[in-house]
Amino acid sequence: MKTKKMVILLLVFLLVLGSIYTLSASREKTEEDQEPIGENPVYNRDDYAVATFAGGCFWCMEPPFRKLNGVIDVISGYTGGDTENPTYEQVTAGGTGHIEAVEIIYDEKRISYESLLEVYWRQVNPTDDGGQFVDRGYSYTSAIFYHDEVQKELAEISKEALEASGRFDEPLVTPIREAKTFYRAEEYHQNYAEKNPLRYNFYTRNSGRDEFLDGVWGEEREYVIPNETSGFVKPSDEELREMLTPLQYRVTQEDGTEPPFNNEYWDNYEDGIYVDIVSGEPLFSSQDMYDSKTGWPSFTRPLVEENIVEREDRKFLMVRTEVRSLHADSHLGHVFDDGPEPTGLRYCMNSAALRFIPKDQLSLEGYEEFESLFDN
Repeated sequence: MKTKKMVILLLVFLLVLGSIYTLSASREKTEEDQEPIGENPVYNRDDYAVATFAGGCFWCMEPPFRKLNGVIDVISGYTGGDTENPTYEQVTAGGTGHIEAVEIIYDEKRISYESLLEVYWRQVNPTDDGGQFVDRGYSYTSAIFYHDEVQKELAEISKEALEASGRFDEPLVTPIREAKTFYRAEEYHQNYAEKNPLRYNFYTRNSGRDEFLDGVWGEEREYVIPNETSGFVKPSDEELREMLTPLQYRVTQEDGTEPPFNNEYWDNYEDGIYVDIVSGEPLFSSQDMYDSKTGWPSFTRPLVEENIVEREDRKFLMVRTEVRSLHADSHLGHVFDDGPEPTGLRYCMNSAALRFIPKDQLSLEGYEEFESLFDN
């Protein structure tokens, strides 16, 4: 028995030691992994545009941009200085010339730089040149880093418009600077709000950020971005709560999941199409629906591929591919690679995010272009 206890104690000791080492290693960055941003295996950066903004703590700057339709990725890092491969400790101690910032990878076909600027101004105090909110010092100051002359001009126009609006009593001091090398921050800083929700919420409640920004912007703080390709403008949060049931709101707006085998369409095999509950954009066809035995409506492929947006989802200690609608930015569900032929995919959707339109009502509802799918 003593031997068994000794073995157990030794294993526990090794596990604790390993955890301490892992935590320590995650907070330190070597020169090898502290290189300027390179290729991300999830997407090709050459296919997208880049915007760089600084607004104090980069933990708080990530979430507002991550949720925007058309934003591919948001990366926390350091920029503006000349010191190569800076660490968090070096930047916050001062002397590197760098400040905390976020690099935003976005699709210009789906969201404009002007819209990103509108969101940016709603995250910062542009009259403070000594830091942002509870975080003081040069490394926490605000700045817009332009990547070309077009971005520079648009940033200057937006700053002038904000100053002329009279929303702030003091002059705006946020500088508009040419972008320099951007260095990715330590991994534990990336997507911090999602990975550490309790700590993040505690920080935001005590930083003074929300109190200040709510006081300046009020209901306008949540900027509604118009869809620049379809003309669809997403309703305000108040309007969404009125038009959707509590379950529909929780699923589409708060990334919720409805119960399996207890939802509207999991066993509906009537001919027709499924559209977004908010925007009405066509998403899936009954012809691509199958019984996945999961209790949710499942499809092998989208009806209109352009209306489907896929994003990496790291919630619940796993990596999945989230599916959202293009125009309404509704959370729909997830896609998995365990589906049947011909695609091998399983688009596992929430009924609460969908509205079903039977084939004999397609023309009446304005979806006559899909009637030919059900001719045979």
